[in-house]
Amino acid sequence: MIETPPLVDQYCHGVLRTELGLGTFEAQLSRSGRPAAAGTTFFDTQTGFAVRRWCPPLLGLEPHCPPARYLARRRELGVAETGRRLLRGSGISTYLVDTGPPGDLTGPRELALAGDAEAHEIVRLELLAEQVADTSGTAGAFLTNLAEALHHAAAEAVAFTCGADAGYGAALALAPEPPGPGEVRGAAGRWLARRAKGDAVRDPVLLRHLLWSAVASGLPLQLHAGAGDPVERIDRTDPLLLTDFVRATAGLGTDLVLLHGYPYHRHAAHLAAAFPHVYADLGPALAHTGARAAEVLAELLELAPFGKLLFSSGGRHLPELHVVGARVFREALGRVLGGWVGEGAWSLRDAERVAAMIAAGNARRVYRLDRRAAARAVQPVPLG
Repeated sequence: MIETPPLVDQYCHGVLRTELGLGTFEAQLSRSGRPAAAGTTFFDTQTGFAVRRWCPPLLGLEPHCPPARYLARRRELGVAETGRRLLRGSGISTYLVDTGPPGDLTGPRELALAGDAEAHEIVRLELLAEQVADTSGTAGAFLTNLAEALHHAAAEAVAFTCGADAGYGAALALAPEPPGPGEVRGAAGRWLARRAKGDAVRDPVLLRHLLWSAVASGLPLQLHAGAGDPVERIDRTDPLLLTDFVRATAGLGTDLVLLHGYPYHRHAAHLAAAFPHVYADLGPALAHTGARAAEVLAELLELAPFGKLLFSSGGRHLPELHVVGARVFREALGRVLGGWVGEGAWSLRDAERVAAMIAAGNARRVYRLDRRAAARAVQPVPLG
């Protein structure tokens, strides 16, 4: 057994505050959020089996109990108590929370209280731009207000992120450099004219402007890659499409974290090995492969330096997915590193040191979490 410290979940979302029926619960087991095909169930997936293995004992049931029994117990406890038991049983001590996705989701503070943990916010660039646009009348005002909003967000957040559905990978592959002021102003004007219809940020010039503005902040920048929304073309989410952008940002002082990656996880690991400022997320690459997670983890460890890999659960909507992400990660790590120790390839001491790095230490360094904790500890107490 390879021991790990409490986990730092370097990328996740909040959980739903509402009770869920069978169909709604099942839909959350898939990345698509859509119902299963007629006559099938998403419980018959690696994620579904992992939920039934790891979550029932935290609610007082036997592992692998039938889904109907599990959901009945969930309703009996209520959504708040279910979330509290699951999150506190996950082994996660710190959550970094992307607050961008829509829905009635808990924020970082609520997640921290439910899980008896720390939580910090990751700011989604597109959402910030949309919020600024809704209070800005002209392109000039929008860009001025956006710069201010980015500055204020950088003072509080631990990282910026850009959503998986924006198609920026293909855009950056064609034009990775920062756009010029005239390009940006023109793109902003065109988008503001469409914003009244609810258009999201998809213009490649605006996306590049947002990404380069985040790079200028010095905060880590998380970039989604690999399987996300299945409606999107997966070939446009290959991390290798970001190579020119990665090369252009080298030496500027901003770390890039490639989220998700799977099924292109080897490509993400390759970039993490090739560039000092690039890190690879383990996240759904493990959580969604379930019983095969050890094999996927071993492939990542073949390529990436061990100080460049970061645990995340990628959990969203269901606290079960935070649990699955954490438990599958720990089991896969134990299988892989423990096997190498058993073969004599590694010492137990080295295995536990590397496990601690991937579980928490690398994230604490990249996101400067210890520095933040120290800064909070020395804040002066107001007088009067």
